[in-house]
Amino acid sequence: MSKQALAVVSFGTTYPAARAAIGQIEDSLQQALPGWDFFRAFTSGMVIRKIEREEGVRIPTPQQLLEQLAAEGYTEVLCQSLHVMPGQEYEKMLLQLAPYRERFDRLHLGKPMLFGARDYAYLCRRLLDTLPPLAPDAAYVYMGHGTEHFANATYSQVENMFRYLGGERVYVGTVEGFPDLEYIRRRLRHHGVRRVTLAPFMIVAGDHAQNDLAGDEPDSWKSVLQKDGYEVACDLRGLGEMDAVRALFVGHARQALEEANG
Repeated sequence: MSKQALAVVSFGTTYPAARAAIGQIEDSLQQALPGWDFFRAFTSGMVIRKIEREEGVRIPTPQQLLEQLAAEGYTEVLCQSLHVMPGQEYEKMLLQLAPYRERFDRLHLGKPMLFGARDYAYLCRRLLDTLPPLAPDAAYVYMGHGTEHFANATYSQVENMFRYLGGERVYVGTVEGFPDLEYIRRRLRHHGVRRVTLAPFMIVAGDHAQNDLAGDEPDSWKSVLQKDGYEVACDLRGLGEMDAVRALFVGHARQALEEANG
């Protein structure tokens, strides 16, 4: 009889409260796949080390987890990525998993949140459905992480999808890439915006959301925009807390299994 493991792999976060968003997605995946034994792995070595140092909890890397599963006699493994896009961390996960394809009868890989055009359309439409109507002088601004990887184009595609679906004043910037805060400031000026709501475009509302986005330091997005004269509010919910995002990951997990059986 097949011994099945559900390995949910995310970047991770050092903020225990923010980690609850990961847990909500994991719960949804477990409910969707009864009979599969659940396991968690993080791809960020920095996050893993800090959690172990400060909380005494050891979370494995994908490589360490699959080594464990192979030793425990699992024959079928579904690795579901909780990454936002197929970028650097997702590719790192794939490299760690590649040597284990021959160690299991079946090794399935669930795609990250945004992989194809349908993912963008579904997510942006559902996020727009959750936003309150925006007055003519109001805008909603998402902050993504950003990366040097070419998958950074994800953020521009998200904003264009919002615009295509009617979200003319829903903008997307990043902390470590382009579009950046200066891009956001130009868009706000161009459209005569006076009121801004900031939110993380990240699975969890961790360090970047708490500090770079909504912190009280002078260089946070909130502080900069307030100094510019905007009325600023913050919506500090990680994407993982939203039903639509959890459903998207469940769909990717089921798709991975269907493709293997199809």
